[in-house]
Amino acid sequence: MQVVSKGHETGPRREAAQDAVYRWLKQHVLMLPRQEGTFLTEAEVGQATGTSRTPVREAMLRLEADGLLQIVPKKGAFVPPITEADVEAAMQARGVVEDWCVRRAVSSGEWLVAELVRLVQAQERLQRQPVAFIECDREFHRTIVRAAGNPILAGFYESLRDRQLRMGLQAIAVSADRVGIVLSEHVAIVNGIRSGDPEKAAAAMADHLSNTLLTLHQPMSSWALSRLRGSAEGRAESLAPPGPERLRQRRMRAPR
Repeated sequence: MQVVSKGHETGPRREAAQDAVYRWLKQHVLMLPRQEGTFLTEAEVGQATGTSRTPVREAMLRLEADGLLQIVPKKGAFVPPITEADVEAAMQARGVVEDWCVRRAVSSGEWLVAELVRLVQAQERLQRQPVAFIECDREFHRTIVRAAGNPILAGFYESLRDRQLRMGLQAIAVSADRVGIVLSEHVAIVNGIRSGDPEKAAAAMADHLSNTLLTLHQPMSSWALSRLRGSAEGRAESLAPPGPERLRQRRMRAPR
């Protein structure tokens, strides 16, 4: 990815700059440990991505709409920590939505089973790529929710999933075995849907979400934290234009 000019971007050039910063900053935010809050300034992100402040500001506004950070006027943006209460509430909401949806998805036919099998196979190839693995995980669950045919529930579910990407990354960072367990649980969900039995499919989904919640409640060891930070740095460097310096992370309380 090339450095975007720091002049006054207009038209397609401005849109390209904003999209590049948005992609970089979203990946950076998603890889931050959920227990820690991080304050980002427009100047720092601009330096790290080699762009002017305008596309940085626009990218931050988009991420605020995604629910991933909070704009602090004239200062930058704050990425808040995700509390245990946040985790519990999000997983409870997922449980209600996904139980209802997977029960109805069993009548969707072979197209759904084929698509879910494809996504599980994609996850198998992404086991060493945490962000891509979790994004594929998101698509797996989203496909089931959409197959249920309720657009209001599907829209609500979308609002939950963006906020859970950081949770999911922690879940697979906590344990070296979690990625393999997730794959096995996804296979069980697919088999439940293939069977045409709503109870079997719902039981497999409930088991998966329950295990995910238990994993999220586990404290992160120093090894897991280092693994997550290392993945964040590597992923950010691969996505960022070659700016003059890397983004410095300043973990602090949200400015008042």
